[in-house]
Amino acid sequence: MTTEKKTALVVSAHAADFVWRAGGAIALHAEQGFDVTVVCLSYGERGESAKLWKQEGMTLKRVKDARKQEAENAAEALGVRQLELFDLGDYPLNIDREATDKLVEVFRRVQPRFVLTHSKADPYNTDHPAATEMTLNARMIAQAWGHNPGETVLGAPQVYLFEPHQTEQCGWKPDTILDITDVWDKKRAAIECMAGQEHLWDYYTNVAENRGNQFRRNSGGQAGGKSARYGEAYQSIFPRTVESLS
Repeated sequence: MTTEKKTALVVSAHAADFVWRAGGAIALHAEQGFDVTVVCLSYGERGESAKLWKQEGMTLKRVKDARKQEAENAAEALGVRQLELFDLGDYPLNIDREATDKLVEVFRRVQPRFVLTHSKADPYNTDHPAATEMTLNARMIAQAWGHNPGETVLGAPQVYLFEPHQTEQCGWKPDTILDITDVWDKKRAAIECMAGQEHLWDYYTNVAENRGNQFRRNSGGQAGGKSARYGEAYQSIFPRTVESLS
């Protein structure tokens, strides 16, 4: 008896985004037997690496090399099966049809059960919604029977938008809170791999603690909710099909 392979896809605008925003989901599902593929569209070498650029004699290549190593270390800590680095540049991302088709190839190869990516709006960092638009375009193309006929087309994986830095400015409203308590140590270890953005370590720890509190309240609260210390929140794009509302 064979079982369908469990896979997931994360599309991250920059080399660290998948850690801050989805590291818990990645580690949790990896432990559940999912093969998780992470695509980083850029290293975040221009806009996400201020600490590195403040070092004397820093070069673009050295920054990219450092961010690449950080991403690889974090991916290993989380149990990522495959890390792909597109190197599209950042601030802004350089997304063309060739890059989109490359992501389509990933969709069709991975056949993810679900996809994680950025919010649909972010006035503070337009690379993030650009990555989301690219992801949704690639998902659509990967479903098209007329795109490279003969390949296995994509089904209809749910797309979850992970938490932006300032939710109230991004029109992002979570409808799913994931308990990541059991894998928090892995996420924190991955966070600490991101030496170039150390100022965000405690910030995203606080975010996880707040979402853990919201998980407790929404799973029963004082009437007997599940004891979750850390969480991640997501906004789903497409309707979820269920057989019960209980």
